[in-house]
Amino acid sequence: MRPRRFPHLPVFALTTLVLLAGTLAGCASGPVKRVSEPTVSIQQLSVGTDGQWTVDLRLQNYSNVPMRFDRIALTLRTGEDTAGELKASPALTVGPESVDTLSLKLVPSAPARILIADTLADRRSLGYRLQGTVTAAAEDRKARDYDIKRDSALSAVPGLPGVMR
Repeated sequence: MRPRRFPHLPVFALTTLVLLAGTLAGCASGPVKRVSEPTVSIQQLSVGTDGQWTVDLRLQNYSNVPMRFDRIALTLRTGEDTAGELKASPALTVGPESVDTLSLKLVPSAPARILIADTLADRRSLGYRLQGTVTAAAEDRKARDYDIKRDSALSAVPGLPGVMR
């Protein structure tokens, strides 16, 4: 009888099979779902001929899963004055690590109208603050409120009267 050339082959094959099964089981869980706080800012503000503003909000989803924006309740301040309230229930889904916009109409306060008219006439920038809450839900999770506090500025767009970005 000839001696076996690979006496440990069954042990090696069994060990390889166990390691392969363990590796495949580890891959079955999929990628980790990371949910981050969304942000909201003004992408564009347009002043209409009737004095109303169209405010294009930029909804930024930093999560690696889709996020549904259910409710927006923000106060817009220009300078030291409250311009108005931006409220909506858009039920808008923003893809993972993506951006979408939402247009809202606003009848601004009288001081805000005067301030933006002066700002546009002088071609200056306009500081603003958004403050309030956004209710959003990540994929397969309950909706929760996120506090928003955003300070930024808008500038007049050359060639587009009444438009600030």
